[in-house]
Amino acid sequence: MNLCGERDRGPAALHRAWMALVLPALGLALILAASAVAQGQQPIRVDVALTLVEATVKDRGGRVLGELKQDDFRILEDGAEQKVAHFSRDQMPLAVALVVDLSGSIEPFLRPLRYATQSALKALKPEDQVALFTFTGRVERRVELTADKTDVARILDQMEAGGVTNINDAVFEAAHYLREEAAAARRVIVLVSDNVASDPGSHLPQSVIQAAHRADAAVFGLRVPGKNPPGLRVFGPRGLVSVKKLTEETGGEMFDVEREGSLYLAFQSLIERLKTRYTLGYYSTNTTRDGRFRAIDLRLTPGHGVKGTHYTLLSKSGYYAPRETTRPN
Repeated sequence: MNLCGERDRGPAALHRAWMALVLPALGLALILAASAVAQGQQPIRVDVALTLVEATVKDRGGRVLGELKQDDFRILEDGAEQKVAHFSRDQMPLAVALVVDLSGSIEPFLRPLRYATQSALKALKPEDQVALFTFTGRVERRVELTADKTDVARILDQMEAGGVTNINDAVFEAAHYLREEAAAARRVIVLVSDNVASDPGSHLPQSVIQAAHRADAAVFGLRVPGKNPPGLRVFGPRGLVSVKKLTEETGGEMFDVEREGSLYLAFQSLIERLKTRYTLGYYSTNTTRDGRFRAIDLRLTPGHGVKGTHYTLLSKSGYYAPRETTRPN
């Protein structure tokens, strides 16, 4: 491919050319380099060791801080300061796994969900992809990752609700899918549910959180007010993952339909948040390939005040380091 020739056709054409060249083969780091070139920036170092951290920052009043710069952030990994090597907002493509609860408790929301999905997903970039999972007692992958967002809404219109709520397996399978199929994108799981699980499935809560971490996927919740028997939240089965903990551990956020006023407005707010998160990348000073979990502490520089008091920062709590593999002789 003659990239010099593509340059004459403008930044958008160059970006598409780079995407077509590197996406199937080299993955995440080259995508970042391509995005930088397309925007007239210097590409960052091409290296698979880049660790990405996405973040939303809010002031004490809950308003999103949208004008922060690279120098406003500090990253610590297991207490050791790291140097920020990449900083952007909504440059990399998104891979969104939309995971929809089809249990009987949310049946009244299926019809408005189709409209909300079709409208909200239009706000994503053309290269962003969406996959659709539905779940009751079992999980089904209805739509593979696709840039055709209308296909997702069309399939939702054919769904019927009924059955139990197995959130554990739904999130686990979505995370595993994104890890395998979306290596070169920002990975996000959007869980649409009343968050009242009634079936623990086959994966323990900690395994579900680990799967999301290993997939480097942020979990966002779109909570609808489902119709559930009295006492289910208190006396339900054990072994159910906490959606609140899932979102906190992975750097996601919860959007409540009742608080936002409608499912449409809640979905719109969620999609807008996905598009406006900061993306920071660094090359870890710990080069050991031991597969262990490494804690990340992302914060603003001291001039912005104290984290948790003067501002709130939503980001993942850590990641699993790569593991050295032994090749057979």
